[in-house]
Amino acid sequence: MRVLGLMSGTSADGVDAVLAEFKGHPHKPKWELINHAFVAYSGDLQTAIVQAGQGKTFSSSDWLELAEAITEYQAQAAQTCDPMGVAELIGCHGQTLWHRPPNASQRGSSWQVLQGPLLAELLHRPVVHDFRAVDLALNGHGAPLVPMADAAILGRIRGWRAVLNLGGIANLTLIPPFCGPEQNSAVMGWDTGPANSLIDLAIRRFSQGQLTFDEDGAMASQGQPHERTIQTWLEEDYFRISPPKSTGRELFGLIDTNRRLKDLKGLKPTDQLATLTAFTAAVIAQDLNLLFERDRIRPVELVSAGGGSRNLTLMRELRSRCRGIRLRLSHELGLPSEAREAMAFALLAWWHTKGIKGNAPEVTGAKHAAVLGVLAAPSGRIA
Repeated sequence: MRVLGLMSGTSADGVDAVLAEFKGHPHKPKWELINHAFVAYSGDLQTAIVQAGQGKTFSSSDWLELAEAITEYQAQAAQTCDPMGVAELIGCHGQTLWHRPPNASQRGSSWQVLQGPLLAELLHRPVVHDFRAVDLALNGHGAPLVPMADAAILGRIRGWRAVLNLGGIANLTLIPPFCGPEQNSAVMGWDTGPANSLIDLAIRRFSQGQLTFDEDGAMASQGQPHERTIQTWLEEDYFRISPPKSTGRELFGLIDTNRRLKDLKGLKPTDQLATLTAFTAAVIAQDLNLLFERDRIRPVELVSAGGGSRNLTLMRELRSRCRGIRLRLSHELGLPSEAREAMAFALLAWWHTKGIKGNAPEVTGAKHAAVLGVLAAPSGRIA
């Protein structure tokens, strides 16, 4: 089946779209990436999404127009990636505005803005969306949802393989080896913390809004990270708790960025940005060290994907801090780094049609595994 996957992450820069074909066994599919496209949000829409996620008061009309605009951009990305309309199915994550992990007194909840039926009508094809809702209803975090897809798409090697997504938030997938005493272990995964979210907000501030990201890590490369501050930040509560755990801009957003920049007051902007960049890498390295201490698991390979993989300074910090682990980019495995999450949601949509359970209770903390997503069929078409 040919499936379109659409993903717009916490960076809120636009929509990644993939056109892929899946066949064979669902958990070990033969897949082909036919096309990949990116459609950037307008500056006004990106600003509105970021502001909505930071608690700005919107009118009812504003919310409605925001949801419509997001849906229309998803449709534009789909049409750009698949101009001939050969995909039989669409898998769309929607745009996350707010994520609330479960705690001892409150269930988890998460808001992915999308008008699913409208997208189905615009594209004249069925759309699977709202992927997190079932996992959240089962007392899970609803995130991350890509680990099972990672395992199916990228596969196993002789040792543990880690897959790192560097979007607005960073998340890890741990895939067991295909042989040996650990081959029957469960796939693992969690959100480690910030990836590009703090860096992007800081560069906006330093450039008075002229820049939205640190291209290639150029500005950070001119500074020196303040290691003592990084070590202090690593002691914060989120970084010390064990998985399952998930997060987003509600924790690592503008308020958090301003707090950290206040901690770095007196340093040059280049040093402040270098510190935030190194901090992302340090969190990931610490999580991998804690994994070894807790479960005696040490991945032999770290496959990086997401927009942060283009940040050369961040990649250099990862190589320096994750010593003993081979760092690779996902495009070396035939999957462009920007396409990885959209590919995952294409697969999850395909799984939905086959009744395949897509979440991992070991990852999200849900009561049990379940088929993910809600299907919206265009009028006149039976799902």
